[in-house]
Amino acid sequence: MSGQGPRKLLIVVACALVDADSRVLIAQRPQGKSLAGLWEFPGGKLEAGETPEEAIVRELREELEIETKVACLAPLTFASHTYEDFHLLMPLFVCRRFWGTPVAVEHQALKWVRPQKLRDYPMPPADEPLIAHLIDLL
Repeated sequence: MSGQGPRKLLIVVACALVDADSRVLIAQRPQGKSLAGLWEFPGGKLEAGETPEEAIVRELREELEIETKVACLAPLTFASHTYEDFHLLMPLFVCRRFWGTPVAVEHQALKWVRPQKLRDYPMPPADEPLIAHLIDLL
């Protein structure tokens, strides 16, 4: 470890929403936030007392105005990435059953993308390694 103090561990959950055509939903980070303009899998930080699955259900409702259930989420893989001032641990869940049409409430834009085309969209460093797992799955 370098000469700096202990890094904060940040747990953020992410969800690969998959439509009937096996495309994955990605969302463009809003202006004014860190990594603005990059594409990411929807999700967010856990709130006190929440399980990762409960956080996904809440985040999808808040960010995309869609509903799903904990039982509809399947853990796929996770990212572990060191940023300058924190370490990110990000479990990625897959969800194929949800109700409603996703709306960009907090993001600049949303896109349904085939897994093989995900690398065409610039993503935060923690999201990029997740793409290979989605290609293998779908």
